[in-house]
Order: sequence, then structure tokens, then C-alpha cells
Amino acid sequence: MKRTYSQIDMEERRKIARWRTAGISVDVIAEKLHRHRSTIFRELRRNTFEDREMPDLNGYYCVMANDMARERRAKLRKLARFSQLRQSVIERIMHGWSPQQIAGRLQLERHPISVSHETIYKFAYSSDGHAIKLWRHLPEHRARRRPRHARRRHGRRFTRMSTFSTGQTPSPSANSSGIGNAISSSFARSSERPT
Repeated sequence: MKRTYSQIDMEERRKIARWRTAGISVDVIAEKLHRHRSTIFRELRRNTFEDREMPDLNGYYCVMANDMARERRAKLRKLARFSQLRQSVIERIMHGWSPQQIAGRLQLERHPISVSHETIYKFAYSSDGHAIKLWRHLPEHRARRRPRHARRRHGRRFTRMSTFSTGQTPSPSANSSGIGNAISSSFARSSERPT
């Protein structure tokens, strides 16, 4: 490529929207923007507007695509900016919690800052997550996440325990600065897979 990787900006999104409307292929768009074709495919996959009730409106719109990308970055920045939230998420993943359970638990605990399970997945597969091998503790145990269309729904792999003594609560790691003390586990791994 003629350029090092950088995030797609608004001007490029305007061109992508115009060229897609004109029926220009992804390969040609990638060549025009000096981008890899996978970058354009990823941009279209992530930031194309879809409405099941009004499918005629589905499409790639530059302003909306830019807003969607900005919102996604803001969600990821939550885990970068708030160290206590990040440490809590990391510890729960390492103790066997799924991203869905972590997101649900944060809401249940009325945490002042919450994140969705998708944001947690993206953090786990980010460079920061890979640095501490968080993917090894996810239900899929994959170093790279499957494309959305190829993912299978996972049933609950944990069963709720009626009681959980202090002795059973996962102990905080040495470098957690006490964050682990605030983590109360209410799930235990089930040996049975859902039918």
C-alpha cells in the first residue's frame, strides 16, 4: 500500500458513499483510496445503516457512518480511560465470566459506568487484550473473533448459585490495587452444556 494504516476519515467516507451509489466495486474504491480492500469491506460492514422495518433506507451514508464509527471509538475509550472499570472487566474475564455476564452484572450493580458485551469483546480482541491473552478466557477460546455471520449463539455456560461464601469469592490479583475486592461472583461454571 502507498500509505500506512490510519482510520478512515470523513472525506474518505464521502467518496465511498458517492462511489458505492455509482455502483463502483470495493476493489476499485480501495485502489482509488490507496487502501486494502479488507479495510473498505470492514468499513461497509461496520458502518452501513440497516433498518429491518424500512429496508428501503438501508445503505452507506457518510455522515451516519462517521457517527457510528465515532460512537464505537467512544465506547472503547471507556475501558481505556477508567482504570477501575477496565480492571474489573479483565478480572471477571479471567475468572471465567462471559462478556454478556459481565455487561449484565455491571447493570445489575448499577455501576456508574457500564459497557455492552460487544465493547468487552472488542476490548478483549484489541491489542491491549491480546497483550494479556484475554481471548484464552473467552467462551470461544479463539485468538481472532469470527465474522458476525459465522458466530454461533452460546447457551448459558454458568449456573447461578443461591449462596456464595466469602471464601469462594475469587481473590484479587496482586496488582489489582484492591479492585478485585469489589467483585462479587454470582456465577459458577457449569459442567453441563445446554441442550
